[in-house]
Amino acid sequence: MTKAQLVEKLAEAGGVTKKEAAAVLEGLVAAVVKSVKKGDPVKIPNLGTFRKVHSKARVGRNPQTGEAVKIPARKKVRFTVAKSFKESILGAKKK
Repeated sequence: MTKAQLVEKLAEAGGVTKKEAAAVLEGLVAAVVKSVKKGDPVKIPNLGTFRKVHSKARVGRNPQTGEAVKIPARKKVRFTVAKSFKESILGAKKK
């Protein structure tokens, strides 16, 4: 789904204009980015959680040569899918 299609769906669902729906979508994205950048996780109910994580420095291998390569520590953004979202897409997990 493209941004234009998402804006159209939001406008229909919310009973607002496409321009208003686009502004809400852009505001949501800006708020999520700002919060995650500060280090605060953002949980969107029934969708998932955005959070900033720190990966430790480690030693990896070059797959072509097998040579050891140092991989530096860095920051990453991680998204964890909500259980309810995953179950609605994939079905309930069998035990």
